[in-house]
Amino acid sequence: MKRISVDIGGTFTDCFFVWDDLYVDAKALTTHHNLALGFNEALDLACTRAGLDRATVLSEVDSVRYATTLGTNALIERKGPKVAAIVTHGFEDTIPLSRGRGYGEGLDYSMQQNLPAAERPEPIVPRSMIRSVKERMNSAGKVVAPLDAEDVRKMVRELVNAGAEAIVVSLVNATENPAHELAIQEIILDEFPPHELGAIPVLLGHQVSGRKGEYVRSTSTIIDGFLHEIMFHALSQLSNNLRDSGYDKPMLVIHNSGGMAQMNSTDALQTIHSGPIAGVGAAEHLSTETGLGHVISTDMGGTSFDIGLVPEGGVKHYDFLPTIDRWLVSVPMVHLDTLGAGGGSIASYDRIHNSIKIGPESAGSNPGPACYDRGGLRPTVTDADLLLGYLDPDNYANGYIKLNPRRSSFAIEEALADHLDMDVLDIARVIKDGVDEQMAIGIGKELRVRGYLPEDFTMLAYGGNGPLHACGIARHAGIKRVLAPPFSSVFSACGAGNMKQLHFHERGVHVTMYNATTRALYDRYDEFNAVVAELEARGREDLVRQGFDATDVRHRLEVDMRYGNQLLTQAVALEDISRIDGVGDVLGIIKTFGDVYSHRFGAASAAPEAGIRCNTIRVASYVDGDVVNFEPLDAGGERTEPSPVSRRQVHFIGHDAALDTPVYDQGALTHERVIHGPAIVTTENTTFLVEPGWRLEPTRQGAVWFLQD
Repeated sequence: MKRISVDIGGTFTDCFFVWDDLYVDAKALTTHHNLALGFNEALDLACTRAGLDRATVLSEVDSVRYATTLGTNALIERKGPKVAAIVTHGFEDTIPLSRGRGYGEGLDYSMQQNLPAAERPEPIVPRSMIRSVKERMNSAGKVVAPLDAEDVRKMVRELVNAGAEAIVVSLVNATENPAHELAIQEIILDEFPPHELGAIPVLLGHQVSGRKGEYVRSTSTIIDGFLHEIMFHALSQLSNNLRDSGYDKPMLVIHNSGGMAQMNSTDALQTIHSGPIAGVGAAEHLSTETGLGHVISTDMGGTSFDIGLVPEGGVKHYDFLPTIDRWLVSVPMVHLDTLGAGGGSIASYDRIHNSIKIGPESAGSNPGPACYDRGGLRPTVTDADLLLGYLDPDNYANGYIKLNPRRSSFAIEEALADHLDMDVLDIARVIKDGVDEQMAIGIGKELRVRGYLPEDFTMLAYGGNGPLHACGIARHAGIKRVLAPPFSSVFSACGAGNMKQLHFHERGVHVTMYNATTRALYDRYDEFNAVVAELEARGREDLVRQGFDATDVRHRLEVDMRYGNQLLTQAVALEDISRIDGVGDVLGIIKTFGDVYSHRFGAASAAPEAGIRCNTIRVASYVDGDVVNFEPLDAGGERTEPSPVSRRQVHFIGHDAALDTPVYDQGALTHERVIHGPAIVTTENTTFLVEPGWRLEPTRQGAVWFLQD
């Protein structure tokens, strides 16, 4: 296996390089103006460590995989084209009005409880860029009002004249019959041929989402249209860079569904959060291979802190109606909770509470934290870590970045000292403890809302800053076991190397598995099986188009079910059922749904007497591939304390004075060693901070346990 996996984050570009049995990791600063430059720098560093040159590597590797947060950042910053929308006549205000809870989507829990005070998000498509056309399909897909072609031409001309740079078409009931959406696309291409319309994308709602629900399908398509141009140019830039360097295979893009596909089979919407989700995939693989049990994955990078949940058995949680930024969308996405808390998170003064607010604004990679000495003037978490003694100014990122403590001290003093009437070191302690508590609260909420207790989980701490803050986060969260996994600083990139090529296809349906009024079980097997066969065919076609043999394609059937008229639906994976052939299969689906529902909400919450309905049929089509192998996490045998390479004064939370702390290098992280806190271990890509009361036990392959003494 020869493979390059890349995770392009807001601050760093991480590279995980596999060359047969050799695994190499490397990092470089993300170059936002040209992502290829940061990639080349990280890959060159990895090649140097492997004793190879870039041209040789790119001519021989079997795949290059990209995960990126570019789309996420573009959406947050509203950097995108002017998007227009075409809807059914009479539904012009559906998008601007949102749903009843629309004002609260994407806000924290406290704001969702006070919707009158919530601020409406700035619309991606303003009302002035929405046009309606005369047509109507009913819920069964029958034409109620035929499409008026001349009306369509008029509306399209108006939108183009108004400066539309992307056109979204989302008509009522198009999932039941997409004929009118397809006809509008043909009219647009006829009215404005590609050589005249240029690169304006035309996106159809039924192709982006096959589920019912006009509003969420519209918002999904709008976000896809908003990000289309940005992602196309950025990924094309990366693809062209690979071509120029001798790589002649299709570039693969990681999806937020937990899979990947070639660039020509990827929607922009599918790239949102793909980097952190690759880390959740790696956590799932590690848990499955090593029997780690319940795992909470935490990725602390330079910009954000991402939390993923992998219960025992390696089963990820999915969101099928996730919120992206402030918008509810309809796309299967691995569940992820993201906090604006990373090494580059800016610490600012909160006048209302006379305290320090950390994040969500980040210094990013340019200019970066004040200590980077690249023009940053505002204090960040990294500046606090440096002043507390956790970071080596001359050996940060393997000496790649030289840190300036004076800049950190100046930034904290200027921004915070006068307001708080505290000295710089005390403020640095508050920043460190505050960001740890903030992340611990996020973990606790994520676990408890699903009925889990933090003490039953192992916390995976990875990302560039994960091992540095692991003890502090665990202390606040009540977690006893923390593992910095193998290749922890580039763990998400490592996860990208394990992804399968996978596609989800789904369709909204009205299937009553059990009718509470007539007490009858579902018996229209042919209709159900026809939908499954259609979705499998679409998934198979996707993968065959990308060069796979049809016999290698595997399918997994999933359904979204609910009791009676409940609003809440539960996704159910049917591992042993692919078709309904009789009453036994129907009862098997009902039992699986009941087991999953009862496990999540409690046995007493199940209500089959209200009836059981299926709203969505979904098929995951995938091809298995080679994966990175993780070694056992138990070391065995006696452990000895290594000799430190130096000592320095370090400030820890809960200790008024600095402690004389031993400092170790990469050589101390072997499975025969144990390091008792307080201690610091500095490696090429990250820093391990062992707080007092904790000990560090390395294992083979570079994984490291943090355990309480």
